[in-house]
Amino acid sequence: MNPPNNGKDDKVLFETDRIYTSTASEGGDFRFDTAVARVFPDMIRRSVPGYTTIIPMIGVITERFARDDTRCYDLGCSLGASTLAMRHGVGDRRCRIIGIDNSSDMIERCQHFIALDDHPATVELRCEDILDSDIRDASVSTLNFTLQFVDPERRPQLLERIAHGTLPGGALILSEKIRFESDWEQSTQTELHHDFKRANGYSDLEISQKRCALEQVLIPETIATHRERLLAAGFDQVTLWYQCFNFVSLLAVKA
Repeated sequence: MNPPNNGKDDKVLFETDRIYTSTASEGGDFRFDTAVARVFPDMIRRSVPGYTTIIPMIGVITERFARDDTRCYDLGCSLGASTLAMRHGVGDRRCRIIGIDNSSDMIERCQHFIALDDHPATVELRCEDILDSDIRDASVSTLNFTLQFVDPERRPQLLERIAHGTLPGGALILSEKIRFESDWEQSTQTELHHDFKRANGYSDLEISQKRCALEQVLIPETIATHRERLLAAGFDQVTLWYQCFNFVSLLAVKA
C-alpha cells in the first residue's frame, strides 16, 4: 500500500523526484529532509525494485502474525506506507500500530496520510531515534529499508531489543538493499538495478549523484550476515520471502 491519494491536499504531498537532476546537487550525504519527504513516494517507487509488492505483502504478513492486545511497530516509518499496510493487516484485532521515525519532516507528512485513512485501528506516531525507542508486547515489527541506514556496529543491539520486545510467535519483517559475496554477482545485480532506474526515467547523472550521496549513509550487507544476526538477536527462524535484484525482504519469527 502506498500513501493514500484521495484528493485531499495531494499537491502538497506528491511531487516528482528531481533532486539529483543537475550538477548543482552534487556533494553532501543523503538526508531524509524536507526535499526528500516531498518526493519520497515517487523516489522509492522508481528506485527500489519490488517496493510496490513488498508494501501490500507486509499487510498480508501482519494479518498472519498480529494478535489481540499487542503492538505492531513500523521502525523507520517515513511517510507511513508500511504503517498503513500493517494497520489494514490487523483487521479488527485489538492492536496498536506505532510508527517511529527520527525525521520530523517525514513524521509531519506521515500524520497527514494517517489522517486520510479511515481504518479504525489506533496509530501512534513518534518522532524519535529507533535506537532509543521502547519496544514491547510486539506481535509484528517492520524494518522496511531502515536498518541499512543504522551504523553497522549498532545493528546487533537494535535487533536484540526488537527480539526482546517481541512476544512468542511474533515476527519481524526486514527489508534491505544487500551486497553479494561474488564480485560478478555484485556488479551484475547493481547494473540490473541501474537499468531498473533508467527504465523509470532516471538519467545516468541522477543515478550517479544519488549513488555518491548514499555511499556513506547506506551500508548494505549480505543475506548471510542478516540471517546470522537475526538468529543471534533472539529470533528462531529466518526465511527469505522476497528478492528482486539487490533488494530483499526477510521474515524472522520468534518461537
